[in-house]
Amino acid sequence: QIIPARFLRTTVRAGLGKQLFADWRYAADGTPRPDFVLNQGAAAGCQVLVAGRNFGCGSSREHAPWALLDYGFRAVISTEIADIFRSNSLKNGLLPIVVDEASAAWLLANPGSELLIDLEGNRVVLPGGREVPFQIECFARYCLLNGVDELGYLRSQEAAIARYEQAHA
Repeated sequence: QIIPARFLRTTVRAGLGKQLFADWRYAADGTPRPDFVLNQGAAAGCQVLVAGRNFGCGSSREHAPWALLDYGFRAVISTEIADIFRSNSLKNGLLPIVVDEASAAWLLANPGSELLIDLEGNRVVLPGGREVPFQIECFARYCLLNGVDELGYLRSQEAAIARYEQAHA
């Protein structure tokens, strides 16, 4: 549902945000459904998607994080995030955050709340100052904090790789 299969033929990321949640967001004739949250004014400019349990299940291609990023989201918060979706998200610069049930329930009950996502401290700070910790794999955290992907990281290590290869030729 994040991005329907009919939109998965492209290898270009740009423009996929228009198809994000297309089957829920648009009527059969292509007009926006006014009752869908992303079609409402309050959702404009939001960068954090708070989602239900097992978010990303069935979304095994990179198109799902690409669509979320192209729409403008930078993080997804849920009580459970599917493994393949989480991996694809991290590799493409989208932060998947798993929080406890009570925190997720509060977030869902308070849409539009301003949050602070502290990736260095592995925490989400809710209005009022309550801190909600989250886990993230160290290498993925490093890449997100430094704005590099796996290939970018390897390229940053070219001098060390060359020294190693020269010493072990």
